[in-house]
Amino acid sequence: MEPEYGETWTYESIVGALPGIDISTRAAVIMQFLIFETAVVVLAAVYDLWMAAAVGTVAVGVATVGSVEMLRISQLVRGEAVPESYRRLLFGSSVEVVLSVLAYVALITHLFVFGPQSGTPILTTLFGPEPPILVVYLVLLVLWDVCYRIGTGWWASVVALWRSARYQFDPSTARALQRADLETMGFGVLQVALVPFLASAPVLRTAVIGHVVAVTVVTGASVCLLRVRTETTTPSSSS
Repeated sequence: MEPEYGETWTYESIVGALPGIDISTRAAVIMQFLIFETAVVVLAAVYDLWMAAAVGTVAVGVATVGSVEMLRISQLVRGEAVPESYRRLLFGSSVEVVLSVLAYVALITHLFVFGPQSGTPILTTLFGPEPPILVVYLVLLVLWDVCYRIGTGWWASVVALWRSARYQFDPSTARALQRADLETMGFGVLQVALVPFLASAPVLRTAVIGHVVAVTVVTGASVCLLRVRTETTTPSSSS
């Protein structure tokens, strides 16, 4: 049974609401990668920016894997009888969008204000002193995609810790939620792939590493709580 609007990630809602288009979420993920990666390759060929294309490919890959992880997490959570408050908080609050906007605004501020004031901005390092307009447009679009997945990772990890501290689950449900938490942790760790390209932007590099560590710690704590607080029954117990 398909989830109703208000009980989905914003990403899922957008895919499902496209007028005249009826495709599966998995097909949407494939299209996402092909469209963005094609744009990266075409613009790299037109403007001879093959070094920057490597960065773009990694960013597109991270965003695409983020979409896959979002779908996997949602399937694991919706497949279990979890408290409605947890489901509504995770999918229906849109807090992940707020966190994503905050991350994106901070990134833009760094790229266009802090970076130029503190030295050679990373955009100049990658694209030269006069970056082509189409390239900058694509870069900002891909960066939003990455920031949205980062914001979603933040929110999923925080809500997971709250859920694990507040509720107890039977062993089967706890195992499924542990898998969901590990998916969140895994996507956070994957973002380390961006770090090698941030050598000229130490603040961004530190922010990404700090994000990965924070998500790992929070989701790790959630997994531990699930194990400790899993409901157990004994043969002599009765209800």
